[in-house]
Amino acid sequence: MAVASQNAPRGDHFREVKASSVPGTTSGRSPFHNVPMTVRRLKTYTGGQGYVYQYYFVGKRTALVDDPLAPAMEFVFDVSSDRKLTYSVSVFLPESPLAAWSRAHGRSLNDAEQYAAVKLRLFRAFDELEDMKAAGRRLTIDAALLEEVLASLGVD
Repeated sequence: MAVASQNAPRGDHFREVKASSVPGTTSGRSPFHNVPMTVRRLKTYTGGQGYVYQYYFVGKRTALVDDPLAPAMEFVFDVSSDRKLTYSVSVFLPESPLAAWSRAHGRSLNDAEQYAAVKLRLFRAFDELEDMKAAGRRLTIDAALLEEVLASLGVD
């Protein structure tokens, strides 16, 4: 079984542990056998307001039907600006900007390109918002912003 080591040098995030050394095991099998484990990559971004944010991607889902931004994909990040309080930030990518971009460029955006646009929207909020927790919990991407951020990445 692999166990995360918080003080491990970069690139050596796990160390091997014999299952028989795990407390509560006698047969040599870990009690955690076949339990899925999600490994989150905690990242850091210094915003334009001087805050150093820590964030990680939680996942994406279809926005709820009764959400005012639906139909859209909702990308969820957990964010902290003080390493004490973590809160979720949703970035919505509505279908209409995606459709407009596809018509203008003759192709659809792939998942990586969508994620890149969403992440740049998150960074823009980090740069521009004074109080991310109060004003930045629900972010959206319109057609103009989608075009701008993808052009900045050279996506055509």
